Amino acid sequence: MTERHRPVLAAAERATDALDLFSRVSAGLRRLVPFHSAVWTAADPETGLITAPMLVENLGTGEGCAAYWHSELLDENVLPFRDLARAAVPAAGLRAATGDLPARSARFRRLLQGQGVYDELRAVLRIGDRPWGLVSLFRTTDAFHPQETALLADLSRPLAERLRTLTRPPAAARRTDSPAPGLILFDESGEAVSANDEARHHLARLPKGPSFPTQLGLKLPIWVLGTALQARAIADGRDHGSARVRIQTTDGRWLTCHASCLTGPGGRPGPAALVLEPATPADLAVLVAEAYGLTPRELQITQLTARGMTTTEIATTLFISPHTVRDHFKTIFTKAGVSSRGALVARLFTDHYWPALPEPTQLGRPGQPPAQARIG
Repeated sequence: MTERHRPVLAAAERATDALDLFSRVSAGLRRLVPFHSAVWTAADPETGLITAPMLVENLGTGEGCAAYWHSELLDENVLPFRDLARAAVPAAGLRAATGDLPARSARFRRLLQGQGVYDELRAVLRIGDRPWGLVSLFRTTDAFHPQETALLADLSRPLAERLRTLTRPPAAARRTDSPAPGLILFDESGEAVSANDEARHHLARLPKGPSFPTQLGLKLPIWVLGTALQARAIADGRDHGSARVRIQTTDGRWLTCHASCLTGPGGRPGPAALVLEPATPADLAVLVAEAYGLTPRELQITQLTARGMTTTEIATTLFISPHTVRDHFKTIFTKAGVSSRGALVARLFTDHYWPALPEPTQLGRPGQPPAQARIG
């Protein structure tokens, strides 16, 4: 990193949460890369879909925001985030990518041009192939220069690392109730047409952010709407990913939001069904492991530990030596801030589970390990 990056990174270090990070970094970056408006959002590192929080600066946060993400997922666009997440360079300008013909992108033709946008600079904040955040900067005059694109690309990993740290799930407060899954149905046009009481219960606990009104009297957060749009994109063959995202609630717990499109008579496209439900340990395992910076191998070892395996059994399963397993444990303990295997399993699989796990006597048949010890 150069001296030019230092003020932005220093601002990122002072952030207290993800939304504060976006606000501080945006203000610092604007001095280096001038822009008129911006969108900063967290992303689910497994699916790349948008999740809370989101910061929208100098842009509409209602129907315009919904239209932006509708175009992102369902239109033929230049530089969709899903492609940029896999690109060699995680940042690119729209005019530069289209040879100064931005109208080649449906997003520009249908939305940005009418809002007076001249150019858009996008970036994915990523660590390896895991996207932790998405950024769009907009200018009403002048194109973004290659040097500005390169500067934002250089910030991708350090900002993703800071965002990952701030996204680390805190230990959830224990509770005994188990809210049932919430269900929302969308018609073929994408309009929400039905929702149960459990869905309303979960929606009321989602953080504030851009939302879209519906005929049901509910406002759907853009993260929920985006998951439903992704399900439609998969059904239409535009994407082969997963319509699944994890969202932290206002009381620090976690929900999993997942959607799929149903099939109607004669194989015709039917409605889309979206489910909101408390996240399980399996839902959070990778998210928590990523947040602590565990490598895929370290996560494997942690999962096998959660199953109750010994060092020798883990070594045999992974075809490595017991000495290598012990070395991995030292690194894992340091990253997770624990000193024992039991504390490690609790930190990654139990502390973040909503609701509290039942007592071991309620799990399985006699002689079987507890349910949380079979995660993985």
